[in-house]
Amino acid sequence: EFLQIDMTETMQAVQRLRDLPEFSGLRLSPLLFVAKALMLAAARHPMINSSWDEGAQEIVIKRYVNLGIAAATDRGLLVPNIKNAHALTLPELAQALASLAATAREGKTQPAAQSGGTITITNVGVFGVDAGTPILTPGETAILALGQVKQAPWVHQGELAVRQVTTLALSFDHRIVDGDLGSAVLRDIGAMLTDPIRMIAWG
Repeated sequence: EFLQIDMTETMQAVQRLRDLPEFSGLRLSPLLFVAKALMLAAARHPMINSSWDEGAQEIVIKRYVNLGIAAATDRGLLVPNIKNAHALTLPELAQALASLAATAREGKTQPAAQSGGTITITNVGVFGVDAGTPILTPGETAILALGQVKQAPWVHQGELAVRQVTTLALSFDHRIVDGDLGSAVLRDIGAMLTDPIRMIAWG
């Protein structure tokens, strides 16, 4: 499923965080807010953060989030994950994202860092791509793709304006997640990225 959203307020929030001492020295991007929004959506809709147990023929809901971040490296696509990402503060999450990316770029990602993931984000926007249909990481139920954030005409408060717009895409395992649940998750993520104050209200 796809959802185009106005990310202007999130982009402004990213810029404001860069001025705070808690984020000093960190290279911040919208991915931080996307990750937070996905985890809050998973808390609101736990079935999206689950897996299918073939042997038992049952759904296993994960009460924790090991957040996978797809990373393009010289060795190909890797999906290391941040263990217990749901328990991290925003500065800790920003640091974990930065460390994960740096380790992947240096080719030092360990096998243990790629196992046990529960849900994944792929940022196709870094390649200048508007949207994609992400493929599920084996064993996981959902993956969220973030397209490039770019200036585009948008109706804002009843008038045409130039805003920062992106497209989100959510792929999910239909054995576990139907269209109603998938739509609710994507809608919630979009709402939080359109108005980041919702992350505080729903957190």
